[in-house]
Amino acid sequence: MPRHYLKKADRTPKTDARETHDTVARILDEIEAGGDAKALEYAARFDRYEGNVLLSPDEIAAACDQVSDRLKADIRFAHDNVRRFAELQKSTLTDVETELTPGFVTGQKAIPVAAAGCYVPGGRYSHIASAIMTVTTAKVAGCQHITACSPPRPGVGVPPAIIYAARICGADRIMAMGGVQGVAAMTFGLFGLPPANILVGPGNQFVAEAKRILFGRVGIDMIAGPTDSLILADGQADPHIVATDLVSQAEHGYNSPVWLVTDSRALADDVMARVPDLIADLPEVNRENAAAAWRDYAEVILCADREDMAACSDDYAPEHLTVQAADPDWWLDRLTCYGSLFLGEETTVSYGDKAAGTNHVLPTSRAASYTGGLSVHKYMKIVTWQRATRDGSRAVAEATARISRLEGMEGHARAADVRLAKYFPDEEFDLSADG
Repeated sequence: MPRHYLKKADRTPKTDARETHDTVARILDEIEAGGDAKALEYAARFDRYEGNVLLSPDEIAAACDQVSDRLKADIRFAHDNVRRFAELQKSTLTDVETELTPGFVTGQKAIPVAAAGCYVPGGRYSHIASAIMTVTTAKVAGCQHITACSPPRPGVGVPPAIIYAARICGADRIMAMGGVQGVAAMTFGLFGLPPANILVGPGNQFVAEAKRILFGRVGIDMIAGPTDSLILADGQADPHIVATDLVSQAEHGYNSPVWLVTDSRALADDVMARVPDLIADLPEVNRENAAAAWRDYAEVILCADREDMAACSDDYAPEHLTVQAADPDWWLDRLTCYGSLFLGEETTVSYGDKAAGTNHVLPTSRAASYTGGLSVHKYMKIVTWQRATRDGSRAVAEATARISRLEGMEGHARAADVRLAKYFPDEEFDLSADG
C-alpha cells in the first residue's frame, strides 16, 4: 500500500528570505560601523527598553530574589540533568596520540572556544529552558567567557527566571538586548564584551538570518527554522496522548509543523477527531498558534507497515521524533534521521524541551539528515598535532617531496628536501615526481 495522506499540509514554513536577509545585513553593517551607540539605537527601537544593557550584580541579585523557591528548585533540577548529560557527552571526547610509524607521532586535542554567545528567546514566551540548555553546555565545555543575551520586555527588562537560570548555569555576563542587535553585540564585542567565537541558541527568523550571515566569521550551532515534531504511532498507541503531544508542539508557533505517521487508519481518525477540542481548550495565545499550525502545516500519513513508517520518518528527518509503538528497540536500531528521539509514551518532547537533560536546541527543516543538535561538542575545536624524530621524518619527507612535485607544488617539495639534506647529508634520495 503506498503512503496515503489523510491530512496534507497546505503550506511549508518559509519566509520571505530575500527581504529578511537584506534587512538583517543592513542592521549588522550599521551596528558594526556605529558600535555601542548604534546597537543602543536599535534596542530602543525594537526592544523598547532603555535600562542597563549589561546587568549589574545587584540587578541580577534583585531579579533572582523575585523567583519563587519552587521555580528555583525546578530550574536547578533541569540544570543538574542537562549538566550531567553534557558531562557524559564531554567524556566521549578524549585527547589521543599514536605513533603511526617509528619516530612519527600524531595526536588529537579537544580545545573549547574562548567565548560563547548564548541567545535566549524572550518574546512571546520566557524561554527559561533555552538559558539552561545553552549556558550549561558552554560551561561544561570549558568556555572561558559566556554571555547570555535575552530580549528585555518594555519597562520590565529580562524576565527574572531567565536571569536566575543564566546565573546558576554559569553565564559570566547577562545582556538585556534582543534580536539582530543582541547577536551583533555579542559578535562584535560591544559594551566591553569579548567577541564571541560561537553563537548558539534559537530565535526568530531575524536572529536565524543574522547567524547565517555571520557564520564563517564566527561559529554557530545551526541555522534553525520553525520547530517541528513527528510522531510514529501504531494501533496500540493511546490516541488521547498522541493528540495531546501533537498539540503541545503545535503551540510553538503558527508555522510549526507536526506530523503523525501511522499504520492504523482507526488511530489516525481518532487522533484527528480529538485535536480540535484540545486546541480549543488552550489559552488564547497558545490556541492561536496551535490552530494555525494544525490547519496549515500538519500532516497525517497512513503507511503500509512499520518499515514504511520508519522510512517515511527518515525522509522527513524531524527535529523531534516520538515513537509510541511496540518494540522500541527495533525503532531505536532502525531510525537514522532525527534531532532527538523519544521512545514510548512514558516520555515526551516536552520533557526534552524543559528538564530531561538532553538538549532542546536541535536541527529543524530536515537538517537532522546531516547534523545533530547542540552539545558540548559544538563548543569544542578538534585539533591535531604531530612531532617526529629525524629518523621518523625520513619516509614522510620522501613521500611528501615526490607527491608535491607530481602536484606541481615545488615549494612544498623543497620544505621536505631541506630536512632530508640536513638530517641525512651523506645520503642521496630520488625525489623526482616520476620516481
